[in-house]
Amino acid sequence: MPAGPSPRRGAPWITLAALLSLFAAQFIGALLPNAALLCAAGAGGLAFDLSLRHWQPGILSVMTRLHFDEAVRQLLRDLLFVIGLAHLSGIDTVPRLVLAGTLLAAYAAHFGCRALAVLIRRSRALPVVTRNIDTSALGLSPAPPRPLMRPGRRMPLFAVPGTAGLLGTVLTDSAVWGLLGAGASLALFAGGWAYLATWLLPGKRPPDVERTLAWFQDWLNAYRPDVGLYFSGGSGTAYQANMWLSTLAALDGRPLVVLRERGMVQQIAATDVPIVCVPRVAHLMLLEHSTLKMLLHPANAPKTSQVLRIPTIKHAFTNHGESDKLSSCNPYAKVYDEVWVAGPAARRRYALADVGVDDRDVVEVGRPQLAPIQPHTGPPDPSGPVTVLYAPTWEGWTNDPGNTSVLLAGENIVRALLAEPRVRLLYKPHPMTGSVNPRAGEADARIRALIEAANAAAAGERRPARRPPARGEAAAERGLLAAPAPRAISGRTGSAEAELARRTEELNVLTARAFRPRADEMERMLRQTAPPPGRAAAVAAATEAWRTAFWAAQPARAHLILTGPRPDIYSCFNQADLLISDVSSVVADFLASTKPYAVVNTSGLPEEEFRAANPTVRAAAILEPDAAGVPELLRSVTDPARDTLAGARRELKAFLLGPAEPPSQVRFQQAVHALCAASDARRSRRARLNASLAMP
Repeated sequence: MPAGPSPRRGAPWITLAALLSLFAAQFIGALLPNAALLCAAGAGGLAFDLSLRHWQPGILSVMTRLHFDEAVRQLLRDLLFVIGLAHLSGIDTVPRLVLAGTLLAAYAAHFGCRALAVLIRRSRALPVVTRNIDTSALGLSPAPPRPLMRPGRRMPLFAVPGTAGLLGTVLTDSAVWGLLGAGASLALFAGGWAYLATWLLPGKRPPDVERTLAWFQDWLNAYRPDVGLYFSGGSGTAYQANMWLSTLAALDGRPLVVLRERGMVQQIAATDVPIVCVPRVAHLMLLEHSTLKMLLHPANAPKTSQVLRIPTIKHAFTNHGESDKLSSCNPYAKVYDEVWVAGPAARRRYALADVGVDDRDVVEVGRPQLAPIQPHTGPPDPSGPVTVLYAPTWEGWTNDPGNTSVLLAGENIVRALLAEPRVRLLYKPHPMTGSVNPRAGEADARIRALIEAANAAAAGERRPARRPPARGEAAAERGLLAAPAPRAISGRTGSAEAELARRTEELNVLTARAFRPRADEMERMLRQTAPPPGRAAAVAAATEAWRTAFWAAQPARAHLILTGPRPDIYSCFNQADLLISDVSSVVADFLASTKPYAVVNTSGLPEEEFRAANPTVRAAAILEPDAAGVPELLRSVTDPARDTLAGARRELKAFLLGPAEPPSQVRFQQAVHALCAASDARRSRRARLNASLAMP
């Protein structure tokens, strides 16, 4: 049953209505005239405006889109005070005109400050943005104070003295208070403008484009990168690049991450690999004259075609995961020099798809990222819970209901799992769920509500005793009907929580950005210099310690909703006894453990056709949208005699991920060496050709 509307959904409109009501009350107070109403509504409106940024920031962007931004709101508020003064006070015309003129001068200084902030912000947008690189030679400067750069913060704060002065004038019928307040606001705005202007002086002025590009070329010549990871994408897609960072860092060359969107620089996870963002194509071409031999591409993007123009660089498409979706054999893959896949299954997928990818260009390298996944060690402990990981994929760009089970089956699956006393559910939705189809986001919200309600019920009520087994009913038939000895849902120990807090702080310190939260990209470049030796190993150790502490601190029987980068999906794999997912790369990765898994069939195909069309589900249990097969699925997890797919999973693992020996990282490194050698050979041929053409 769909959940009722969220009370937070209407909060922005309630907030907007309250703000407009205060303006209406101030307007009435100015016209009646009524000094008490005018002052109360005006002061309340300013206080309300100042508080919005802290408890309802979303409404500010809505009002800006409606051209009702902070300057317009404050101007209207002060105008109503001036109208009220005309009706209420006996102040002479001259003082009133001086007061109005001072207010107008304050607004002029505000807009001058705003124009200067735009100029400074644009001048500080460098043609190259970096991380993990020493930029001291550029002489970068910190960003100006945020209140001076952001009109949404500057206007309400600096206008407080002026509004307070007008309140005093209305209440006392003396122009002195208004002149003092308006003068103070004018001084604040003018002083802010003068202070901002210092960022245009030589000491704080950012380097020009030519100097920045010359520095970047010098850095490339000194660092001499050979292997790079190229990524372009929008918000929420950084995980596609992040999954390859550890593999890139483990290579024996000089790696580099090349990005195209400025906002992506800070979305890339903690790494010691140098990161450069080159937004413009003209500047990207500097890589042609570098030592960079090859680029890895974890995703197709419109801007990928721009870097493919560089003839000195070889390109390998690694993708960000393999599945039986059509996107895993995209025709665009033919533009790369090579397509690197995990195992024979992907090679066969490209051959069957007939999208123009030559089989000679397909290289099997395994999945180096899967090394942390622990192998299957047998059924779960009879005295403990059965941990089920439900990790559905998202709706995809095609919005096909068969892409994700969240829409048609998610709630049924979760209800069926929650109905089993012994199940502990880990729900980890895809981070892009609901980004294309809002209905998927709504279904995800209902699933979360079911899990939260189950936890609340388990914490507040003791489960009723189950009936004793009937005569002749085998333990295998009872399956999961008998729950283990009850344990408190809120049974996290204080020491476990303290250890998690300590490990979180340790990891946050190691991965923290060395800059103010509101720093601009130039200041971040200034602070994010080359990491100290050994930081990568320290981060890896701290991450593993955090994982251990996180799982130890969770209630033994509580269901968990897991979002965000921590804990990562592979850590969830190691906790799970069973995976339920869709046709996605999650299934192929989970097979590294050879644990039981199930795939939800929301395609509408009969089971035989569904298995034939999707090789990754050949060793899976198939769940229909009604989730009627969940009890039998759980019995097969707890009773090895019922697990008839164990051998098929081992065979499918080799088919999807390739052989266990040599290790995937070794095969990946060999593929890098081979493609770099091909790049060197092409450069040599070009050099010989150029030399021959230059001969008389």
